[in-house]
Amino acid sequence: MTDASSEQLRRKTKQQVCEAFLQKLREKKSIDLDAPGVVEGIRQHFQTLPTRYALDVNINSYDIINHQRLLNSARADPSAVSFQVRTVDVSLPRPAFGSSPNLQVRALDATFYEITIASVDQPRLLCRLSESLGDLNLNICEAHAFNTTDRFSLDVFVVNGWSGEPDDWELDPTDIVFEEKIASGAFGDLYKGTYCGQEVAIKILRNVHTDSQQYQEFLQEVAIMRKVRHKNVVQFIGACTRKPNLCIVFEFMSGGSIYDYMRKAGQLKLSLVLKIGTEVCRGMDYLHKRKIVHRDLKAANLLMDETGTVKIADFGVARVINTTGVMTAETGTYRWMAPEVIEHNPYREKADVFSYAITMWELLTGRVPYEEMTPLQAAVGVVQKGLRPVIPPNCPEGLASVMRDCWQRDSKQRPSFELLKVRLS
Repeated sequence: MTDASSEQLRRKTKQQVCEAFLQKLREKKSIDLDAPGVVEGIRQHFQTLPTRYALDVNINSYDIINHQRLLNSARADPSAVSFQVRTVDVSLPRPAFGSSPNLQVRALDATFYEITIASVDQPRLLCRLSESLGDLNLNICEAHAFNTTDRFSLDVFVVNGWSGEPDDWELDPTDIVFEEKIASGAFGDLYKGTYCGQEVAIKILRNVHTDSQQYQEFLQEVAIMRKVRHKNVVQFIGACTRKPNLCIVFEFMSGGSIYDYMRKAGQLKLSLVLKIGTEVCRGMDYLHKRKIVHRDLKAANLLMDETGTVKIADFGVARVINTTGVMTAETGTYRWMAPEVIEHNPYREKADVFSYAITMWELLTGRVPYEEMTPLQAAVGVVQKGLRPVIPPNCPEGLASVMRDCWQRDSKQRPSFELLKVRLS
């Protein structure tokens, strides 16, 4: 078969599917096909998309009309992204491009969502969209990508893993099984255990009164953790907020803390330092965009799962930025603390950027910052003398520049985590 005849066959196939879809619309009588430009617009929609779109798309629904609307919206404003989200299953409404047998089996115990995105086509667009969905802890079960002849992209994802209903987090304490104690603190303990058969970490509070600061911080941590869902933030499973069973349940991080890992493995390779730094950047960027300030960023509060993914943990002193946008409370750990926090001056999310720089130095050297000083001496030095850790001479200039920029005295001069992600990539 010649190239010309192959192209003729492909056009005929697309045309046949298009006409079959138009016939179904006529039978349903829900769209006025006699209105000016309607039929021509649908035919033009098929012409701009590849043949596999016509062969795969579900012509028994209005998905094609929605795809046409999203693409036209993207064409009207090429700087914007048009999208649609809806629930789907393997019966009705079906995903726009059917469903695989694997998806049908998994649908027995999960809710699925179809996310359709239309935008100007860009390099690595599908990869970037997949990463963004992964950042939200969504599991991509199917993906379909189509490029139009006028350089736009139509991407359709079927996902699950969306967070549950608002009250799903209040747990029944009888479903929680405590196993070994992992750590102890002044007001509580951390246990390894199970919740409904899932391996979890359980943070419990001991002898805490409802009018105490510790109880308020416990409720604040629960309130914040309910808001977040990101692959670089430890996943909140639920909590028991009714006395006497006060506890927070998280996913269990089998790799332990980065601090403990460094004590066992020794100084980290530069590639691992950059990997950890990038993953922390992604998690912190997510938190800051949701107006959440961590306020105690350090290696001890970075945990690893069984795959080596690093996640930010311990939101006991984290806060949501209020309407004034500033905080003044001194909280965190002195050796990692920004000067404005030490001085009780107003501060915002850039205080976390300062702590991030100290944490990067900690990862690079495997040492505690200012280890020859007491925490109070270090705090005074940071504020009054501009004290900062000494950057090792073998540190790459790019990383050294990141640390110097992040621990500047003037918080306004520190870069955002959004910019840091780019610099570390």
